[in-house]
Amino acid sequence: MRSLAPLSPDAFGAVQALGDDFAGLTPRTPAASNDDGLLDAYSRAVTGAAEEVSPAVVFIQVRKKSGTGREARELSGSGSGFVFTPDGLIITNSHVVSGASRIDVTLEDGREFSAALIGDDPDSDLAVLRIDAAKLPAVRLGHSQQVRVGQLVVAIGNPFGFQCTVTAGVVSALGRSLRASTGRLMDDVIQTDAALNPGNSGGPLLNSRAEVIGVNTAIIGGAQGICFATAIDSAKVTVMELLRNGRVRRGRLGLAGENTPVSRKIIRHFELPMATALRVTAVAPGDPAERAGVEPGDLVIALDGRAVSGFDDVHRLLSGERLGKRLEMVVLRRGQRLTLHITPGERV
Repeated sequence: MRSLAPLSPDAFGAVQALGDDFAGLTPRTPAASNDDGLLDAYSRAVTGAAEEVSPAVVFIQVRKKSGTGREARELSGSGSGFVFTPDGLIITNSHVVSGASRIDVTLEDGREFSAALIGDDPDSDLAVLRIDAAKLPAVRLGHSQQVRVGQLVVAIGNPFGFQCTVTAGVVSALGRSLRASTGRLMDDVIQTDAALNPGNSGGPLLNSRAEVIGVNTAIIGGAQGICFATAIDSAKVTVMELLRNGRVRRGRLGLAGENTPVSRKIIRHFELPMATALRVTAVAPGDPAERAGVEPGDLVIALDGRAVSGFDDVHRLLSGERLGKRLEMVVLRRGQRLTLHITPGERV
């Protein structure tokens, strides 16, 4: 093995001097910028919301039966939900639990419970579950009317079964509408770019104060960052109905129809505020529409003092508080404006 020659006195002195020079230096640290401060605030908001709410977010596993006889088989699925009362009430999506023969809920701490379905409303894609537990961590419900476009939001859920996954983004738009699986229009929907995936359904959408402002509901497949949540103010109304009645009571008129454009001549003559209306195509015998004198071919332009531009407007107006209430319905029939009186029945 080759040995190294010892340092000469001059070389040793040079190395020692170089060491002394380095000893006097301190590492240079970059000056803090405003961006760093903003990032710290952003991080604190996300981590704070996640730490506070994650214990109340649950993993939901369901089993559903499909087919009959020899064709019968059991399917499984999963989703998310969140505890909103310490005694075990949980909000989730209807499409997560609808038709389930068994529902199991896993808490963040690993405890598992069998859940009972308290109420289910496919028209708003919301459902309420209950587990037999007490003193559970629960979320705080916020007010979606105070939400603004561009504000920070945090989503927590179980995408693809990965429990308590946290994503963050901003509110992209407010007041969106989505079509439920039943065909009815869901209004007051929040659009966000916080990443959601299958399994996030039913999880909470939070603001920076860790308050729930929406229930994560849907994504547009193939799109980048276009996700939707039912606004919590609308969800509160539905949840109260589900707790009170096990379902949401809605009215029916007993008619079939189609959305149709209205000619400019008719719009000008009757001074209509809309360019479309609901044309009646059929009336069910013995139902409220027939009793009110509605006829096929009638053009419905108003109900209970509100303009009607199509079936979606009628659905919005057939809420539970109008059941059994005598309403004015304005129709155009053979060039005449007629006012009929109709009392909605309860949809079963």
